Amino acid sequence: MSYWGQKLLFDPASPIQEEMILFHDHAMVLLLGIFSFVAFLGLKLILNKFSSRNMLEAQTLETIWTIIPALLLVWLAFPSLRLLYLLDEQSKTDMIMKSTGHQWYWSYEIPSSESFDSYMISNLGDYSLLEVDNRVVLPYNTNTTVITTSADVLHAFTIPSVGMKMDSVPGRLNSMNMFLNWPGVYYGQCSEICGANHSFMPIVVEAISAQDFFFESACTKDCKSFIDY
Repeated sequence: MSYWGQKLLFDPASPIQEEMILFHDHAMVLLLGIFSFVAFLGLKLILNKFSSRNMLEAQTLETIWTIIPALLLVWLAFPSLRLLYLLDEQSKTDMIMKSTGHQWYWSYEIPSSESFDSYMISNLGDYSLLEVDNRVVLPYNTNTTVITTSADVLHAFTIPSVGMKMDSVPGRLNSMNMFLNWPGVYYGQCSEICGANHSFMPIVVEAISAQDFFFESACTKDCKSFIDY
C-alpha cells in the first residue's frame, strides 16, 4: 500500500508489477524526449525571424522524420510485447485460488481451506472502503494461479500493487499467475462498474509465510473436524 501523498505508482509486490513499472519508466523517457524535441522546434519556429521554404521540401528531412518515429515505435513495441507475454505466462502452479464476484461482495475457494465470503466492513480509519471481514490469506514466494468468474454481472478482480487485473465474466473462467514477493497486506477493488454498490467491493490479500499458511490451514481443518464430531 502506498503512503499518503505518494505521487508515483504503488510499491511493487510481485515480479509482474516490477516489470510494469520498468515499462512505465521506459515509456515516460520516450514521451518526455518527444515532448522536449517538439517543444524545442516549436520555440525555434516562433522565435526565429528567418524562414526557408526549401527546408519543407527537402527529401532528406522527410526521410529522417519518417524513419525516426518508426524506430521510436519499435523501441516501445519490444518491451511492450515482452510484458504481454509475461502476463499471459502460466508458470508451475503451487496452489490455486478461485474468486467469484457477486453484487456486491467476493467469495473465495482455496483447496487447503474452506470457501468463504468477503464483505466490506465499516471502517473510518486510513483504509475506509478497503477493509473486509474475511481476508484472503496466501503464502508469499509461492506461485498461485488465481481463477476468477462472476455469478451475476461483469466484475473485475484488481490488486494494483500485485499488477493483477482480470475481468470476472459470468459463465467464463479467467486465470492469471500471482507471485507475492514478501509478506504484507495488499488492497484492491472491483474495477468494473457492476451496479449501485460497485465501489463497495474491496479485495484484501494478506501474504504470510508458507509454514504459517499450511499450519493455519491444518488447524482450521482439525478444528472443523472436532466441531463436526
